[in-house]
Amino acid sequence: MKTSLFTLAAGLIAAFSAQAGIVVVGHPGAAPLTKEQVADIFLGKVQSAAPVDQPEAAPIRAEFYKSATGKEPSQVKALWARLTFTGKAQPPKEVADAAAVKKAVAADPKAVGYIDKAAVDDSVKVLLTLE
Repeated sequence: MKTSLFTLAAGLIAAFSAQAGIVVVGHPGAAPLTKEQVADIFLGKVQSAAPVDQPEAAPIRAEFYKSATGKEPSQVKALWARLTFTGKAQPPKEVADAAAVKKAVAADPKAVGYIDKAAVDDSVKVLLTLE
């Protein structure tokens, strides 16, 4: 009985967090982005924007990369290792949490990050909502 109750609770928590949604945010003056543009930014295909990552251990990071790029975190990490080693690109700047993402993108017109939709405030602009 305890196991099924725990499973149900875990499922409800997962469903609630999935409903909250992840948004890609930028400077208040930034233009909206497509999912393809976001993938290109966070996979190092374009250098016109400065991607901002949440910590590797943060669950939102894995959800973001799966949703925005279709890749697992390990695949993204390997890609960035190759790009860094060959000198083609620098990996996204990693910050501590959603508050740090908002602070970074609010201060830099080229910065693009991702946060939980519930954390959005007037300091940032939603550039894309990931479903």
